Amino acid sequence: MPRAHYAELVERIASMDGRDLRRAAELANRSFLHRGVTFTVYSDGDQGTDRILPFDPIPRIVSAEEWAVVEAGLQQRIQALNRFIHDVYHGQEILRDGVVPRRLVVLGRHFRREVVGIDVPDDQYIHVAGSDLIRGDDGRWMVLEDNLRTPSGVSYVLANRQIMTRAFPDWFAELGVRSVDSYAGQLLDNLVGLSPRRAVPGAASGLAVVVLTPGIYNSAYFEHAFLAQQMGVELVEGRDLFVLENRVYMRTTSGRRQVDVIYRRVDDEFLDPLAFRSESMLGVAGLLGAVRTGNVTLANAIGTGIADDKVLYRYVPAIIRYYLGEEPILDNVPTFLPSDPEQLDHVLHNLDSLVVKTANESGGYGMLIGPVADEREIEEFRRRIVANPRNYIAQPVIPLSRHPTFVADEGDSGTLEGRHVDLRPYVLSGPDGISVLPGGLSRVALVRDSLVVNSSQGGGSKDTWVLG
Repeated sequence: MPRAHYAELVERIASMDGRDLRRAAELANRSFLHRGVTFTVYSDGDQGTDRILPFDPIPRIVSAEEWAVVEAGLQQRIQALNRFIHDVYHGQEILRDGVVPRRLVVLGRHFRREVVGIDVPDDQYIHVAGSDLIRGDDGRWMVLEDNLRTPSGVSYVLANRQIMTRAFPDWFAELGVRSVDSYAGQLLDNLVGLSPRRAVPGAASGLAVVVLTPGIYNSAYFEHAFLAQQMGVELVEGRDLFVLENRVYMRTTSGRRQVDVIYRRVDDEFLDPLAFRSESMLGVAGLLGAVRTGNVTLANAIGTGIADDKVLYRYVPAIIRYYLGEEPILDNVPTFLPSDPEQLDHVLHNLDSLVVKTANESGGYGMLIGPVADEREIEEFRRRIVANPRNYIAQPVIPLSRHPTFVADEGDSGTLEGRHVDLRPYVLSGPDGISVLPGGLSRVALVRDSLVVNSSQGGGSKDTWVLG
């Protein structure tokens, strides 16, 4: 039976036939292809690398009451994680107090010793976040993981909404769906507010914000270009920038122009070949020096990734209690750490019933789903875990909630079938506080019975409607 806030949508869908839904899906997918709304799959073999993210025309609806819980929970979580990041790069009080084991932090792949002691504007490290949420068996929302370095996917949220308003224009006003159109404007306002020169009289008109991309071969290049266009700022690669006397400049046809804020979509280790990976061609030599002297601001800040390490995910409820003195609004999924000898024994004896994840992989890679894995895969992961227990976590299999999804048949029509879904809302932190985009990227596992919703693993997306 449909839940109450789906009643009007169900009535409208019932008045349509499969051809209408098929046309909507085909319209969306053609539009994405023509506009270049694609992503790259690096392991795609002979099929090529550029793909569209398949679109499902059946929207997911979240009631205002449910969204209020999600919004409050994410604001609480990002506030606590931001304080945690500041602490581990400054006083490290949470480590001294033993709330989070020091060794897990200092051995983390994304812990950057190079930025210990460096201050950032307003002590704000996380400016853009995308936490992945799922529904538990009891219907409550849980956080599956946090994405705090260079979270991607928001361009699909905006593109999906444009397609739905074109295909079904009457639905939005009648159902009272909240808009997502303010995202780019809010992001730009927040970035401008980070400028080191924002308080200088007369400097406002000359402030420069840029989006730093690794280039056209990056899997999320469309999003980088899309957001730069939506904000009306320059899209640059590392070769377009240079550092002089600890200030960052952009090469332009009219000469150099100082850059104040960089919304970077390049990972830490590639940002500055003088400080991190010397062979990197993606970053800007001397960038860390400009950051250290406060002449440029990066969003998100260098070192933010330590807080989305999947091993440290297990400690987020304790982090919330430590810094905020509150109980978590959104629960974690139960998590085992093989780096603990007792938990290691449990994990190794139950690999066939657990999901094992690599601490710093994304996109559904580096993962074992025990119940559907063969003996060879299980033994391979057993060997990896024993060799490097710090690099893995294990969780029970969580049966993701399902949502009606349009499945085209060989004719002109199709059927609705349940498919597993998750939700990635997007969170912006700025001078006026923490805001959550009303909606997010509902990712759907288009393969029947699959629990993997990642686009690189055959997933698609839905428009997500938050009711006013």
